[in-house]
Amino acid sequence: MTLVSTNLDDPSLQGLGMYVSLRGASDAGHAHDLVCNELFAHLKSELYARFDADELVVYSTQRPRVTFIGDHFAGYQEPRLEIYLMTDELDRKFWFFAGVEPDLRWERTIAELLNFIQAFNVNLVIGTASLPMPVPHTRPVGVTAHGNRKDLIENISTWSPTAETPSGLTSLLEIRLNDAGRDVVGYSLHTPHYLAEAEYPAAAVAALEHVGAALKLALPTEKLREAGRLIESQLAEQLEGSNDVKQMVLGFEKRFDAHAQEHDRRSLLLDEDERIPDADELGASVENFLATIEDNAQWLDANREPRDNDSTSDDPDQ
Repeated sequence: MTLVSTNLDDPSLQGLGMYVSLRGASDAGHAHDLVCNELFAHLKSELYARFDADELVVYSTQRPRVTFIGDHFAGYQEPRLEIYLMTDELDRKFWFFAGVEPDLRWERTIAELLNFIQAFNVNLVIGTASLPMPVPHTRPVGVTAHGNRKDLIENISTWSPTAETPSGLTSLLEIRLNDAGRDVVGYSLHTPHYLAEAEYPAAAVAALEHVGAALKLALPTEKLREAGRLIESQLAEQLEGSNDVKQMVLGFEKRFDAHAQEHDRRSLLLDEDERIPDADELGASVENFLATIEDNAQWLDANREPRDNDSTSDDPDQ
């Protein structure tokens, strides 16, 4: 990691919180891109540290974007992993660690990040991720809260499983921070699996709401809310045209509502027979939904929020 700011001895930088958002395997609904676009578009930011992405990213796995213009290539968007000092809408500062999730050298990356956290005495690290789940878009975005700050996670989770899952850098970071005696919290948002490949602003709004509440920050969400309302309206029209998909969503609603009324926090993944849907069933549901909007794909492109892959911006993943 390379420190790029010369303003490192400012005492006001001590004791701030840190928000971690990485584009990795768990980014249903493009929540990371939406969060970054919103923060960098509306908040003041200053680059403080940069990791060498060329040593951390396998390009054949995470291929950077490039633009072809008629007869030549331009606008190569190199992968980035950086730490920014952000200022919220009430002039309160926080660190933002954002970019692509490294493919390589996780332990070294985390060790360098821990050195930064210790040097600036970061008081709380919060990470968010967006997971594809069999939940309806017609209900509030659910969350699984985790970490070592009980006051920030108790009675928040809508699903608290015991399961073995593929790890991400933020998962390992949470473990290493806890081992180091540092306060750390994570919020994994539940995005409808049938919308996992589309932009789903509601998940990004939920992420910013949880982070803002935990770090006592005023984070921008209005543009995301507007985009979310537009998408909800368009989805309602799409559902009216497909009885099969409507029944699928109604089934998710019934399960969601029944779960919300229970006290044992039963898994949202369980169906009416207490059985977890298998991959084929989930895949069939996704295919059915996508089939209903195939003829209307233009509205997804016309109305989606711009991402860092689409235009030049201050987004660290550009």
